[in-house]
Amino acid sequence: MDGGGRLDQPLMRSGPSGVEQAGASTDAPAGAHVGRTPRHRRLARPAWLTTYGRLVERWSNRLIRLPPPRGVGIAGSVLLLAGSLSYGVVEGQHVAEMVNWFKGARDTVANSVGFRIAAISLTGSKEVSRQEILGTVGVTGQSSLLFLDADAARARLLTNPWIADATVLKLYPDRLQVTVRERQAFALWQKDGQVSVIADDGTVLEPFVEDRFLGLPLVVGRGAQRQAKDFFALVDRYPDLRAQLRASILVAQRRWDLRLINGINVQLPETDVGRALDELVALDHDKKLLSRDITNVDLRLADRVTVRLSAAAAQARNESLQANKKKKGGNA
Repeated sequence: MDGGGRLDQPLMRSGPSGVEQAGASTDAPAGAHVGRTPRHRRLARPAWLTTYGRLVERWSNRLIRLPPPRGVGIAGSVLLLAGSLSYGVVEGQHVAEMVNWFKGARDTVANSVGFRIAAISLTGSKEVSRQEILGTVGVTGQSSLLFLDADAARARLLTNPWIADATVLKLYPDRLQVTVRERQAFALWQKDGQVSVIADDGTVLEPFVEDRFLGLPLVVGRGAQRQAKDFFALVDRYPDLRAQLRASILVAQRRWDLRLINGINVQLPETDVGRALDELVALDHDKKLLSRDITNVDLRLADRVTVRLSAAAAQARNESLQANKKKKGGNA
């Protein structure tokens, strides 16, 4: 006891095993190690995060309780119907029909307010018919000027090989003006056994030859259609030679051979073609070269002209040479 008659507190406190431990703190939580920091400590949640979560939950509950806006059901039904129709059109391959129907409907509306095409002015067409041009432009009896795409119509016209240039003008409210510039048939081009009609720029105008084009000059060989204009500009300087020309053959896309009406073949050089033609015309004028019984004239070398006789002419020449030899031998 102490001096006041009270019992002293025990120096040792019973632990879980009944053994007293000196100096143990009575305030330590159960299971905690006295004098040691816990190895894993949980982080406290920030206050703002907790507040944010509560706000989200509160507004979510309010939105759930709100009634849907008016017309949502009708709009959803319309969208569902439109989607079904679109799916049916695509799956049934009716897209073209739907586009044509829409174009017809809009043209009808535009025509009703005064935009029907009432007058069409077409100039410059000769080889391409009026019906073909209007069909390419896209003009029908129901077409409206308002929705006609002039640029697209011009682009479609230029896909026709006969048409070199075109202009499409819309003159409101109801007039359309179309002007075309056509290419001219320039020559016949033979390649791989196929003969076509071409323009002077090499464009193939027709993959076949009508009777009216049979008088055009003939060029043969790969690439001949692109070089024909410049070559004929040179040959045209010699009218007598041009009149005898049956075909011009481009050899290896580098040089030309001339095939004359009488069957003679003239081989021209790769360069300085004008000089070779001058020499050929001079020989024909002075010695009637192109009227002789020959098959080929080689002008590819600048310093010589080589002539090949026909088989009959060569045989006759050989016989004449042999006869001359015999005659000289007999006189001796």
